[in-house]
Amino acid sequence: MTLQIDQFMCREDNFGVLIHDPRSGETALIDAPEEHAILAAVERTGWTPTMIMTTHHHQDHVEANLALKQRFGLKIVGPKGEASKIPGIDVELVEGSKLEFAGQPVEVIETPGHTAGHICYYLPKSHVAFVADTIFAMGCGRLLEKPAPVMFHSLTKLVALPAATKLYCGHEYTLSNARFALTVDPTNSALKERAAKVEKLRADGKPTLPTTLAEELATNPFLRWHDPAIRKNLGMEKASDEEVFAEIRKRKDVF
Repeated sequence: MTLQIDQFMCREDNFGVLIHDPRSGETALIDAPEEHAILAAVERTGWTPTMIMTTHHHQDHVEANLALKQRFGLKIVGPKGEASKIPGIDVELVEGSKLEFAGQPVEVIETPGHTAGHICYYLPKSHVAFVADTIFAMGCGRLLEKPAPVMFHSLTKLVALPAATKLYCGHEYTLSNARFALTVDPTNSALKERAAKVEKLRADGKPTLPTTLAEELATNPFLRWHDPAIRKNLGMEKASDEEVFAEIRKRKDVF
């Protein structure tokens, strides 16, 4: 049996995610943005969390750590580089750390950029990755603690995953991201079609995530630094991939 995944809204625009193995009963939470919303999801699903997989230290991702640990006695894992800022952390992870969930290997991928120690979790057997604030639908995380070259390198790791990988992101930023993407890549028919769908989903109050890596490779300008049309639009035909990415991120910061 495959993992069951439940995505739900927290705070204003955060996503909470529960992953559950029906055979063993094991349940993990990807980050802990808000206690009330998480407890409501636990009650709705009937899944009792046994672990929190923390991606980074920002308050809107760790706020409920201690309350949930006290309530459920769960284990908290997270990035070693940010361990001092992650409440209740039990296991400190680096890229290559051995981690399992319900007998499945979980690959830890270090993706600094948004924060200095941000990590993502990839479950190859389930074809799913939890990328938090590194990749968003048609976007990427704001560079708060590391510069563009560092984030660029992090993104190259994620785009190397199988294209069919399902991506769960940390926030519902898709509508704004789509509108910005069209300013960078205005002739992309796949992007225009996706942007129209996103407008409809958000108008109906529906989530736009999860996404897939394949869909992002086709429509996310932050992953399309090589695309000739984007480079021409930016006037950067001869720039390096890293320079193109940095310019796109700079433009999004003031969009």
